[in-house]
Amino acid sequence: MASNKRVNVLVYSGPGSTVESVRHCLYSLRRLLSPNYAVIPVNGDAIIKEPWSSTCALLVFPGGADLPYCRTLNGAGNRKIMQYVHLGGAFLGLCAGGYYACKRCEFMVGDQKMEVVGDRELGFFPGTCRGLAFPGFVYHSENGARAAEIKVNKSAFAISGGNTPDSFWSYFNGGGVFVDAEKYRDRGVEILASYSEKVHVKSGAEAAAVVYCKVGEGNAILTSPHPEFAAANLNPQGKGPEFAKVVEVLEQDDNLRIDFLKACLLKLGLQVNQTEQSVPSLSRLHLSSLTPMETAELVASWAEIITKGDDNEEYIKGENDTFHLEKTSTWSMGALKSAIASVLPTSNGDTTDVDGANDSILDYDKVIKRLVTHEKELPSSKETPYFNHHAFFANLTHYIRTTNGTEGWFGKHLMYGEVVTSTSTMLEKNPDLLKHVDIGFTVTATTQVAGRGRGSNVWVSPPGSLMFSTVIKHSMQLTQTAPVIFIQYLAALAVIRGVQTYAPGYAKLPVRLKWPNDIYALDPKGDGKAYIKIGGILVNSSYAGSDYTLVTGIGLNVANAAPTTSLNALATEKGLEPFQQEKLLARILTCFESIYNKFCREGWSRDLEAEYYRSWLHTDQIVTLEAQDGVKARIKGITRDWGLLIAEELGWDDRDTGKIWQLQSDSNSFDFFKGLVKRKI
Repeated sequence: MASNKRVNVLVYSGPGSTVESVRHCLYSLRRLLSPNYAVIPVNGDAIIKEPWSSTCALLVFPGGADLPYCRTLNGAGNRKIMQYVHLGGAFLGLCAGGYYACKRCEFMVGDQKMEVVGDRELGFFPGTCRGLAFPGFVYHSENGARAAEIKVNKSAFAISGGNTPDSFWSYFNGGGVFVDAEKYRDRGVEILASYSEKVHVKSGAEAAAVVYCKVGEGNAILTSPHPEFAAANLNPQGKGPEFAKVVEVLEQDDNLRIDFLKACLLKLGLQVNQTEQSVPSLSRLHLSSLTPMETAELVASWAEIITKGDDNEEYIKGENDTFHLEKTSTWSMGALKSAIASVLPTSNGDTTDVDGANDSILDYDKVIKRLVTHEKELPSSKETPYFNHHAFFANLTHYIRTTNGTEGWFGKHLMYGEVVTSTSTMLEKNPDLLKHVDIGFTVTATTQVAGRGRGSNVWVSPPGSLMFSTVIKHSMQLTQTAPVIFIQYLAALAVIRGVQTYAPGYAKLPVRLKWPNDIYALDPKGDGKAYIKIGGILVNSSYAGSDYTLVTGIGLNVANAAPTTSLNALATEKGLEPFQQEKLLARILTCFESIYNKFCREGWSRDLEAEYYRSWLHTDQIVTLEAQDGVKARIKGITRDWGLLIAEELGWDDRDTGKIWQLQSDSNSFDFFKGLVKRKI
């Protein structure tokens, strides 16, 4: 069985949400909840069709417009949300998200252009949210924005804890009041905070700005102001002197705002950081190879994509990222400050230096990535203190010699950064650069600030995770005997084999595969039967010339106890030494190359198939096929031609009916916790 630990915080980013509101949510929640939770944006399709509820600790609906929320999720989506909360889930609705989760919304009644009035399906607050609390709202504008003083009901937080302020100033733009909230106390409603100033609509005895609602076994907090908006992410320039004063007021109360937001999260039952975790700034990238000569040859092969800038420096201007090439002879750690010629653009139009002195949301795509090419010797420990290049290449050389079927291509060229956007994005989103790297070219990092997941998922991957992406150039001529779809299975096998052949004694570590692309481990703190996720694989492919170019991204929790467990926890339980990340990366890469070469020669051979089944979690598992009218079926494996999941239909008393279902990994999702296979549309 699998553990149903709730480790995800999902922020709705579909129709109705604004980009800025989503970014403010991600910024504030990640700082307060990472690394205990993965804070992930999620769209409407995912809420309706994906099996998210069993691992979701908090569902967040940000600011925007609630009518598109209704159009997207009324019916099936809202039924899933209500069921999730009633069965113990937590919900946070911010401004538009607050309107949306009430029994009734009354917005700007009487205004022919702006009026929005109607009942709402969720109804977590059993009354009406009525706005505007303060006038002047204009969609997609700061014209009606203001600082609103919020008076906190400290007694409502007494049990859950937290350092709660008496009052604080919060960003406000279009919110309402929760009408007659005090009258719903017997239905599980508490007023957490009220407006200090007189509001412009009828509100009842108290002008409730933030309410808590007990919903079945779960709970919800709805807020009309924006306690998730940090002043550092608001641009006081270019929007008039009045808005500059608003930002100034908010800056003075920023610590109180954070305390209130923390108290709300604690009341919803989440584990919250005592101090905010800042999102680190991007670091330099370091390009190295098995021998320095090979680095020089690789850089020379990039001649047609390298351009000279006005500063006479060399750049690779990719489709998504710009890389500034720096030779080791022109750069040193001691000259770091003087070498910084540019600043990082932020979402508010301001700038910040690479040390993050102005800590705000960064537009990472616009940041020039500085790439040091090590053409004479490997990076020193002073240059890359969190990654030992000498250890990596020494282990890679050892494993190449002792592993059948390896020629030393995977990991031969390595690009490493202490803090990067995403190892996959830097390759996949820059096709010109991708076209000029060899098979096995690998990018790895200590921290990712915009890591990639399936769909539109993006998150911060903290230190303690092994994160890397490797390039494969798969010939079109092989597609009949060695279909591209199997690459995700090969990568998963490489992780399992790499972990279990890391060194003598590690073969007994209980790591397994979940179809199609997740790595699970037996929970060392569990009952000996519960498996929890510790890693995932994402393969992105493109086609050019006669090859498929595949970027295989792998993330594996090596050292972090949160949010689930780690390989080191498994090793400690077995009395083994902790994993050295450089050595583990070298082992997985050599296993990957060996498995891939065998696949090119023999296809999905009986040997690979048997090894895959020894490691996966699903043999004879009984599941429900929701896309096939809820029929029950028993999982039997994957097809040997196109890697489809095979399920035998079951009838009365779980007897075989003789009907076989074949399911695609890219159009079906597997909820291992509930035994459901759902179709993605």
